[in-house]
Amino acid sequence: MAVAFVGGAALGAAFGLLFDAVKKNKDKAVSFEFYLESIASTLKSLEPLIEEIEKGNRILDLPHGKTTAFDKEMEEGKKLVQKCSEIGKCNFVKKIRYTYKLQKLDRTLSRLFQLLQAKSARDVKAMRIKVEEMHAAIMVNGGYNSVGDNNQIISAISCDVPPLPPVIVGLNEPLKYLKTKLLVNGESSLVVSAPGGCGKTVLAKMFCHDDDVKEKFENNIFFFSVSKTPPSLCYIVRQLYEHKKIEVPVIANETAAINLLEEFMNQIGPSPILLVLDDVWPETGSHIEKLILKIPGYKILVTSREKLPKFGPQYPLRPLDDEDAMALFRHHCPSLEDGSSDIPDHIVKEMVDYYKAFPLALEIAGGSLSGKPAEFWQIRLKECSSVSSRISSDSNKLLSFLQSILNDLKYISRECFMDLGSFPEDRRIPAAALIDMWTELYDLEEDVMAITNLFDLTIRNLANLVVTRKDAKELDGYYCEHFVTQHDLLRDLAIDQGNQEQIRRRRRLIMNLNGDELPNWFREHCFKGKEYIKEPFSAHLLSISTDENFSSNWFDMQLPEAKVLILNFRTKDYTLPKFVKNMNKLKVLVVTNYSYFPAGLSNFQLLGALKNLKRIRLERILITSIIKTPVRLKNLQKISLFMCNIGEAFSNCPIKISELLPKLKEMNVDFCNDLVELPVELCDIIHLKRLSITHCPKLSALPKEIGKLENLEVLRIRSCIDLLELPESIRNLSKLTFIDISDCSSIQNLPEHIGELRNLKKLNMTNCSRLQDLPQSVMELQQLEVLICDEERKQLWEPFLHCLNNIEIRVTKEDINLNWLPKFKS
Repeated sequence: MAVAFVGGAALGAAFGLLFDAVKKNKDKAVSFEFYLESIASTLKSLEPLIEEIEKGNRILDLPHGKTTAFDKEMEEGKKLVQKCSEIGKCNFVKKIRYTYKLQKLDRTLSRLFQLLQAKSARDVKAMRIKVEEMHAAIMVNGGYNSVGDNNQIISAISCDVPPLPPVIVGLNEPLKYLKTKLLVNGESSLVVSAPGGCGKTVLAKMFCHDDDVKEKFENNIFFFSVSKTPPSLCYIVRQLYEHKKIEVPVIANETAAINLLEEFMNQIGPSPILLVLDDVWPETGSHIEKLILKIPGYKILVTSREKLPKFGPQYPLRPLDDEDAMALFRHHCPSLEDGSSDIPDHIVKEMVDYYKAFPLALEIAGGSLSGKPAEFWQIRLKECSSVSSRISSDSNKLLSFLQSILNDLKYISRECFMDLGSFPEDRRIPAAALIDMWTELYDLEEDVMAITNLFDLTIRNLANLVVTRKDAKELDGYYCEHFVTQHDLLRDLAIDQGNQEQIRRRRRLIMNLNGDELPNWFREHCFKGKEYIKEPFSAHLLSISTDENFSSNWFDMQLPEAKVLILNFRTKDYTLPKFVKNMNKLKVLVVTNYSYFPAGLSNFQLLGALKNLKRIRLERILITSIIKTPVRLKNLQKISLFMCNIGEAFSNCPIKISELLPKLKEMNVDFCNDLVELPVELCDIIHLKRLSITHCPKLSALPKEIGKLENLEVLRIRSCIDLLELPESIRNLSKLTFIDISDCSSIQNLPEHIGELRNLKKLNMTNCSRLQDLPQSVMELQQLEVLICDEERKQLWEPFLHCLNNIEIRVTKEDINLNWLPKFKS
C-alpha cells in the first residue's frame, strides 16, 4: 500500500507495519490474545477502506505537519504489540498495564475506522455529485444538467435520463398503465400520444425513474429527445457506444448503423434494454422506425404529439382531473400557496377549468397571475370566456393563450423571451451566453440587468432556470453554472413571433440547416430561380444551427445591422462563414460545439476586421486551431472559454496574448480539463478587471507576475483542486475587491502579505481543507466585509477578528476532518 500524504508520509505503509506486527505476534502473546484478536479484527475492517482511498488516489484532509505524528503513532503501536509478546503469563503488573494500552490502541483504531468510513462515504458521495455535475449537467439532452437539487462533457445527444421536475401530479395511473404493458404484459413497444404541453415527456421520465423499471433494466435505460430535427441514426448509435464506454467503430452509413445497433444490443445483453424516444414527429417517424429491432428483452417507449401506429400500441394521455389540475395550478401560483392572495375560490376554479387540458398552460397561467389583484384575474377570465368556455385539446387555442401571455410582458422581457429560440431545441442554454447577448443587444449598463430579465421569465414559468453551483444563493456575478431550459412549445412560439415580419426585416434570423440544404422559407424569399438575391437583412441577431452533415459550405449574406451571431454545430471541424468579416456592427459572437469531442475552428482571422466586437464565447473548441493563425482583437472586452482544449495553446502562439487582446477586461476559463498553467503574458493585459478560472482540475499554478494586473477587481479561482498557492505578487493588486478560492483543496497557505489588499471586501475560501494557518497580515484587511468558509477555517480567523470589526462570516457546512486521535505510548 502507498497512499500519498502531504509531506511524503504513507498511510498504507504505516498501517501495514502495524497490521503485520499484530498478525505475527498475536499467537505469541497468549496473555493478550483476546485484545489482539479484537485489534486484528479492527485492522481488517480498516484495510478495504484504506485500499479504497489508495485506489481513488485520495489524499486525506489531515492537518499539515501531523502526518509524521501518524507514522509515529503506528510505529508505537507496532512496538506495543511486539512488547506484549515478550511479557510472561505471571507478570501481572505489566499484564494489567499493557492490557490498558492495548484497549486504548483498539479504541483509537476503532475511532479511525469510524472517521475513515465517514470520510469514504463523504468522498464517494462527493465524487458521485462531481461526476453528475460534469456528466449529467452537461450531457442530459445534449445540454446541461444541474447539481444540488437537480444535479453536472458535453454532447450533441445524451442517453442519460433527464431529472424529474420538482412537482408531478396526475400521472400515477398512466405510470401504472405503462408498467403493466411494458413490464407485465410483455409489449415490446408503446406510444404515448397527446398534444404538446400535456405531460408526455414528464411521464416518460417518471417511467425511467421508477424503482421497478430501474430494477428491471438497470443501467440499460437510454433516453433520446428526437424532436423536429432528429439526430441521424449514425449519431444515435455512436452515442449509445459512448454511453456504455465501448469503443466507437466507424459508421459509414445508416445500414452500418443499424447493424452496429444490433451488435450493440447483443453485446450489452442479455439484460433487458429500454429505449425511450421522446417527442417523435410523424415526418421523422420513418427515420426513427429503424431503431425497432426484434431482440429479446428490448423495449421501446415513444412519446409523440400524433398517433404513430407503426411503433406499436397507442396510449392517449388524458387531461388532468379537477383535483390534480388545481394542485398544479396552485403550486405554480405562489401567492395562492403562501396564503397572500385574496382571490375568491370560484374565480380560481373557473381559471383552472379553462386551462386544465394543458398542464403547461396551468403552469404559465399560475406564474403570470401570481400576486396580481382580483381585477386582473377577472379581466383575464373575461378574455378567456370570450373565446370559449375552456381550452380544449386544440393546440391552436393553447398557442393563442401563450400569445396573450407574451402581450402582458414588458418590451425587453418579451424580446428576451424570443431570443431563447436562438439555441437548438432540447438543449440547455448557458445563462452566461444570454447575459452577453442581452447586455449588448439592449444596451444594458451592467450584466446584472440582463440576469434580472431571465429571472422575470422564470418567475412567469416561461423558462426554467437550473443552477448547478452548490452555493447558488451567493450573489457574486458568477453565472457559469446557471442554465436555462424551455418547453418546445414555448420555443416554437418564440420563433413564430419573431417570424411575423417579412424575412429581410426580422429583428432576429434563426436558421436550422440539415446538411448543406437551405430552409424552404429561405429559398422562397432569397432566391429568384437559382440566383441568390444579394439584399441586406435587417436582423440584429443571427442564429445558425447545423448538423453533423454540414460541410461548412457557406452561402453569402449581408447583415449590416447584426449585433449578435450565434453558431451551433456538431461537426469535428467548423469554419466561420466568410460574411462575418462584413458584419461591422457585430458585438457578440457565441460559438457552441454540440458534438462529443472538441472541434477545430478555422477562419477565426476574419474577426480581426470587426471593430465593435466586444464579447466572444467559445464552447468545446480546440484553441490551438485558432492560435495557428492568431488575430488581433483590438476592442474585445470579454472572452469566455467553456470546456475548450487549451493545453499550451497560448504558450505556442507567435504573438503575445496581451497583443492579441489589448483591451480585454474580463476573461472566463471554465471546465478546461487540460489547462495546467496560465500564460505569463496574460499578466500584461493591464485593462483586465475580472479573471475567472473554474473547474480546471489540472491547473497547478498562477503566474508569479499576476501582480502586474493593476486594474484587477475580481479574482475567481474556483474548484481548481491542484492549485497549490496564490502568488505573493497578489499583494500589488490594490483594486482587488473579491477573491474566490472555494474548493481549491490543495492550497495550504495564503500569501504572506495578503493584508496589503486594502480594498478586499469579500473572500470565499470554502472547502480549502488544507489551509491550516493564516498570515499575520490578515488583520490589516480592514475593508473585508464578507468571509465565506467552513467551521475549521473560521477558527483560524478568530484570533484576528478583534481587528476586523465590520466582517460578516458565513459558515458553510463543516467538512469531516481527521484531526488526530488519542495518543498512546508503548
